[in-house]
Amino acid sequence: MPLDETERRALLARLRADVASARFTVGEVEELLGPVASAALHREQSVPALRATEAAADGAEALTTLLRTFVLGAVTTVGELDGALPTLGSGGAQALGLVTTAGADRGDLARAVVDLRPYAAVDAHGTTDTWLASDLGELATGGALRPDHVLGVGGASVTLAGATIRAPRRRTLDLGTGCGVQALHASRHSDAVVATDVSRRALHFAATNLELAGVGDRVALREGSMLEPVVGERFDLVVSNPPFVITPRRDDVPLYEYRDGGRSGDDLVRDLVTGLGDVLAPGGVAQLLGNWEHRRGEAWDERVGSWLDASGLDGWVVEREVLDPAEYAETWLRDGGTTADRDPAAWARGYEAWLDDLASRDVEAVGFGLLVLRRPVDGVVTMRRLERHTGQVRQPLGTHLGRVLTAHDLLRTLDDDALAGLRLTVAADVTEERHLRPGASDPTLVLLRQGDGLGRTVQAGTALAGLVGACDGELTVGQLVGGIAALLDVRADELAAEVLPQVRDLVRDGLLLAPHA
Repeated sequence: MPLDETERRALLARLRADVASARFTVGEVEELLGPVASAALHREQSVPALRATEAAADGAEALTTLLRTFVLGAVTTVGELDGALPTLGSGGAQALGLVTTAGADRGDLARAVVDLRPYAAVDAHGTTDTWLASDLGELATGGALRPDHVLGVGGASVTLAGATIRAPRRRTLDLGTGCGVQALHASRHSDAVVATDVSRRALHFAATNLELAGVGDRVALREGSMLEPVVGERFDLVVSNPPFVITPRRDDVPLYEYRDGGRSGDDLVRDLVTGLGDVLAPGGVAQLLGNWEHRRGEAWDERVGSWLDASGLDGWVVEREVLDPAEYAETWLRDGGTTADRDPAAWARGYEAWLDDLASRDVEAVGFGLLVLRRPVDGVVTMRRLERHTGQVRQPLGTHLGRVLTAHDLLRTLDDDALAGLRLTVAADVTEERHLRPGASDPTLVLLRQGDGLGRTVQAGTALAGLVGACDGELTVGQLVGGIAALLDVRADELAAEVLPQVRDLVRDGLLLAPHA
């Protein structure tokens, strides 16, 4: 008999107490497994972790049972499960749909039917330990995923969570919430959160996970596609890891709700970008991940730039990865659990379908990246940045992105004279790297390296390097330019014309900090 809401919440409270008592956290799991098995588990290899749990120390029985059962897919017994979940019990776990059992006796076998694992929610507000339930993955099932599979936390979810600007918000929308990861983070800095998904199964998992995190009452869950559930509403922040995968529209190619939006090519991401302005409040920010096609004869930034133009929003797009058609096909075939060794016919069929589909639109590559959109308060678009950055980034990235938006707003109000009047300081993460030939006193190359954010590297000439080195907040930029011009025996106005645009870029990208910026 189905549980009513009161019964379900009572059982989830017991589950939360039990997993907390068992110290079922990311840190404890990594300590139990050790670095080798932990690293293998991140690569979806379970054998080292299973071996490590077989040799677990006394006192870690509950943790070991939970890890083996709900993460590694091992069969356990009713008695072991009762020991690991003393207040919920195997009966409560079965009522919640977490496990199936062959009977109620202690020796009867029990098997997990969902993935339940610890999650360390890390963002600008700190770290909170909680737990996430989702469908069992390929690691546990050993087979391809079901079409309505609900994904747990993955690399894209972590990337978006870390990149989200965590300023206080009145209303936040998590579009395509999946198992609820982004809504969970948003609940920590938003007065109200609305989370939507086209999948009813996903919303069920999201409700479970938000309850386990203790924020179930702060998030409203709504079923529906894309922006349909929130027509006519306004939000200060929209976050979305939408179903952006470019999948062939063929009957013999399976579609997965968590990644496939049912549109041709990159139309879904385009329509989302151009439609988000309808739900953003003035000054509101939207952050999402997406794929876009690199088509023959059309630069990717021109293609995506046309979406920004149509949106009427400030836009900043950072392309993080580019895959050729073969790489793209292989990535998403494996993601769905199809491999060449397990099912050669399905692998070849899917591979051909992806290549045919991309070739039909002259797609030479597929880009992946982060989009930051903002509705201008005054309706005037001032930001249009499209760039490729495939190097390492420092998470959480959201703090850096927020500072860049603030710096952009400051700089648009400053002409060169006002910029020259600022007293700037060098950001704490910036280092200087000098390259000299053996025996030389002057460097042939000076690089300014940003350790935080996007980790930019800027080549600096003698004058710019000297100016940055002297930015300690005591003198204005104009005073520094004058002093350096005297040292180099050049005209101050000519030097200012050279370095002020560079200084503007350094402030914009966070290498130099302006007061109150």
